[in-house]
Amino acid sequence: MNCVICKMGETASGMTTVSLTRGESTILVKNVPAQICQNCGEYYLSDEVSAHVMELAEHALQSNAEVEVIAYAA
Repeated sequence: MNCVICKMGETASGMTTVSLTRGESTILVKNVPAQICQNCGEYYLSDEVSAHVMELAEHALQSNAEVEVIAYAA
């Protein structure tokens, strides 16, 4: 697919780190499968992967994490 951000790059399968912030908490989820633009690096997550990342982040927030680094595991 063409990147909607730079409009020049094609995306390819790869792994990325997703950073989420809510209030004073920052959650990093590493090794997330994504489609990544070969030109600008913008990433796109499938609906299933996005839902799983959000579940991981919510769990970390419920644990009152201020900073949490999580490895993505399907």
